[in-house]
Amino acid sequence: MMFGTNTSPYMHAPQGVGQVMAQVIYALVPGTLVLLWFFGWGVITNLLLGLGFALLLEALMLKLRQRPILPFLTDYSAVVTGWLLAVALPPYSPWWLLLIALIFAMVIGKHLYGGLGYNPFNPAMVGYAAILVSFPVEMTSWPAPELTSIANINLSEALQQVLLGGASTWDGLTQATTLDTIKTHLRLGETVEQISQGQAFGWIAGQAWEWVSLAWLAGGLWLIYRKIISWHIPFALMAALAGMALIFWLINPHTYSSPLFHLVGGATILGAFFIATDPVSASTTPLGKILYAGGIGCFTYIIRVWGSYPDAIAFAVLIMNMAVPLLDAYTQPRVYGTKGRFGL
Repeated sequence: MMFGTNTSPYMHAPQGVGQVMAQVIYALVPGTLVLLWFFGWGVITNLLLGLGFALLLEALMLKLRQRPILPFLTDYSAVVTGWLLAVALPPYSPWWLLLIALIFAMVIGKHLYGGLGYNPFNPAMVGYAAILVSFPVEMTSWPAPELTSIANINLSEALQQVLLGGASTWDGLTQATTLDTIKTHLRLGETVEQISQGQAFGWIAGQAWEWVSLAWLAGGLWLIYRKIISWHIPFALMAALAGMALIFWLINPHTYSSPLFHLVGGATILGAFFIATDPVSASTTPLGKILYAGGIGCFTYIIRVWGSYPDAIAFAVLIMNMAVPLLDAYTQPRVYGTKGRFGL
């Protein structure tokens, strides 16, 4: 039996939104599991609440906007937003904190502008920045990993804290983040060496955080391998941040932390591979991606060192989101056969 075939070249069907978002979720799994290992059931409660609220708000907004619900729920974009906020917020966060963050993310950051594909700002970072400004104490008090692991806190205790809160016994189980601790003590006149000797800083940037960052890095590199994201944004962001840190560290290592500390500490790796690379709110041209990510890296360092907040990925991303239209307009690659602009 003869089959009809077309001659080459053949065009491969592009991946849909659901397929892309599903692979982003797969890449988030290693970092989430490492967080679970060190911080216990609070990671699971964050994740369940984040995903539940994100899907509920997505369906509600689609209903109010008279849009089909099922196709947008199954593209996993709301799941990715809920997942990112769940792992960015401290484990054992009260339920209302996640709800407020996701209202800002899904309603104001996404649907107010027309839904997926029209939002100029990263929705997850809109929600994160809103609650960081409004509830700084809750957002900067992370549980101590040696005290809140699965071996020490059971699921029932975690649910009681998340849903009811107010347990005074939990005050001794939380601590400031490494970035917050080092900023506070530097302002008191201590040196970086003195601070790191007196705190559980782990090898580089805080107990457990080195492993969490390595897990995010593994997931991010897998996304590059799968061609879900390109190398431009994550590596330009990390290079700019490390370059800024290196300059000031060489000037005065007693006052400024090392480049490796800034790369491994905080949300640098998560931001570089999973947040700044948002295909809607990030720059789309090759040169534009490098300038966009470089700006995020520079603003992150400036806010971390001289600003009021210990970590600054959210603010830096939102600032550079505003510059994306200008960057895309002036960094268009040269059209073949013409003279003028060029891309990398």
